[in-house]
Amino acid sequence: MGKFKFSHKIVISILILFILSLSIQTNKILFHPSIINVVKGENKSLDISFPFFLSISHEKENVVEASLSETENIGLKKSYKLNGLDAGEAEIQLKLLGFIPIKNYNINVINRPQLVPGGNAIGVRLNTKGVLVVAVTDVIDANGERKSPAKDAGLKVGDSILEINGTKVTDAEHVVGILNDIKDTKVEILVQRNKAEFLTESLPVKSIQDNCYRLGIWVRDKTSGIGTLTYYNKETNEFGALGHGIIDTDTGGLLSVEKGKIMNAKISKIEQGKKGTPGEIRGVFYETKNLLGDISVNSPYGIYGTINGENLDSEYKEPIPIGFKEEVKEGKAYILSTVDNNKVEKFEIEITKVQQQSKIDQKSMIVRVTDSRLLEKTGGIVQGMSGSPIIQDDKLIGAITHVFVNDPTKGYGIYIEWMLEQNK
Repeated sequence: MGKFKFSHKIVISILILFILSLSIQTNKILFHPSIINVVKGENKSLDISFPFFLSISHEKENVVEASLSETENIGLKKSYKLNGLDAGEAEIQLKLLGFIPIKNYNINVINRPQLVPGGNAIGVRLNTKGVLVVAVTDVIDANGERKSPAKDAGLKVGDSILEINGTKVTDAEHVVGILNDIKDTKVEILVQRNKAEFLTESLPVKSIQDNCYRLGIWVRDKTSGIGTLTYYNKETNEFGALGHGIIDTDTGGLLSVEKGKIMNAKISKIEQGKKGTPGEIRGVFYETKNLLGDISVNSPYGIYGTINGENLDSEYKEPIPIGFKEEVKEGKAYILSTVDNNKVEKFEIEITKVQQQSKIDQKSMIVRVTDSRLLEKTGGIVQGMSGSPIIQDDKLIGAITHVFVNDPTKGYGIYIEWMLEQNK
């Protein structure tokens, strides 16, 4: 009887351990990304523990092949090699005990993109779509009364005025000209707010200050600054830069782009970053000279457009492969940036933390500057270095996006995969 009780306890203990192990493995599996990119001609490991097994549909065996690794199987742990045979999509199913479906993996076999890394200091000039409302004010009319046509029309800071009475608005002076041609007649205004467009009406008021007809708004039609080129595609002439979008300083919103230009910039001054005070790279550029390309997209994850790579002042002319987000690891890497003599240089960094992300985010990794030359020159990461390409194991893996205000030696980087995804 005692032996039976003892054996019974052993069986229960083994069963509990099995259920606990199964629960842990199931939890890992459920949170493992469902979409896996495999490069054509390369393979990727996928670790699965007993009692789970992988199976692949036969009609997709020409796209991807799943095979057990002969050297990396230890105990109940099995390591599968996903071999990318040809570009395309396939589905692999994970099964409990080989017959109960648990989860599907979507396998994308892709060609590894090759990009020319940047690091060049660029001047960026954006013309907004229409004019951007940065303030709403009152207008004092000829009788000394305060009126606010813009408020009455429902206009808000951050709105873009696209058209007035069917005429496409080009800049701030154009708005004044249109209103003074129309005078004290109600106008129809096409407005864009949060990417949605709507019509509203307003009656301009003649200002006692300058005898011009006004709506009671301050507007902006362009902005400019310094940033860093991340990459360009030698085959398509497409480029990506900054790693984050261009935000209006007054409204805090992403600027809507009508057209924009990038140009070679010359570094004129560097303000070192200090704890609590971000540093800054300052530069000069001229729109009539050194034109590099056109900006067509201003997204939260960078600016994009077309570029003439032949006009770049850089020794980096040949493309290198990109590294996908799951290939990025903690440890040594380097960035390309321009901080002295208008020359792109390599600076050592350390990737201290890698974020496991399934959705696009600007903050994919934490980096720390370790290069004594860069620390002496800038104090670390400063404004204007956003977009500096990050290279690890001879692959372009991302770009610098932000600096830690309380520690300029540290900052964030975005996966290059996210920048490319946003540009599709």
